[in-house]
Amino acid sequence: MPTLEDLAREAGVLGLALRGAFHAGPQDEVPGSPDGAPVQTVVLFGFVGGAQWPVFAASPEYADGRPDPLDRWAQRVIGGMGAPYDAIEWYPSEPPWRPFQRWGMRAEAVHPSPLGLLIHPEFGLWHAYRGALGFRARLSVPAVDRRISPCETCAGRPCLSACPVGALRAGAYERSTCVAHVASDAGRDCLAQSCRARRSCPVGEGYRYGGAQSAFHMSAFLARDAAGAPIAPEAHTAAAPK
Repeated sequence: MPTLEDLAREAGVLGLALRGAFHAGPQDEVPGSPDGAPVQTVVLFGFVGGAQWPVFAASPEYADGRPDPLDRWAQRVIGGMGAPYDAIEWYPSEPPWRPFQRWGMRAEAVHPSPLGLLIHPEFGLWHAYRGALGFRARLSVPAVDRRISPCETCAGRPCLSACPVGALRAGAYERSTCVAHVASDAGRDCLAQSCRARRSCPVGEGYRYGGAQSAFHMSAFLARDAAGAPIAPEAHTAAAPK
């Protein structure tokens, strides 16, 4: 079986960041393996800022013009990493929906923000989970990162007042209002540079997505809504759009 260090190195070469791991317990809703054996260790993978974006942007999935290129790329890469170990694969973009938000909070120091997105003390709101692998073996996992949410010490909370149409408020997200704004001429700023409320957060500014990455995610967000595609219950908090 691999170590987390092995998986982190391989993920880095392939264009992903290892986003932590945890030992599965009954409260985590981790499915067993197809052969009935319990999954003992869950390892999460994803993006942090724009560091991994160039690898995906150079992939055949990005260029082939077919739907959901990022999902297909993540499934190919993460599935390929897990195959030698007969690991089980899960993705936040496909049913049956898995609790990626709670898995993230088990694996690293992320916390719910006022916007619903998970916030990290270093990366801020500029990160995403792209998938997870489940191992039957109990891999060595580091101690839980106990850093508190940066939102606890943010006095001004500019994220709650930055949305020009008030679609994002503490404890609520009006998706239809957000979509209508982003799709309008007035929303070109959000479409090209990412959500204005998200950009107003002072945490992790150095990890903010670049223009191409932001435009990709926001365009995918609009396309998914226009197609009436189902949304995972935790998609807003666990992962960036397709």
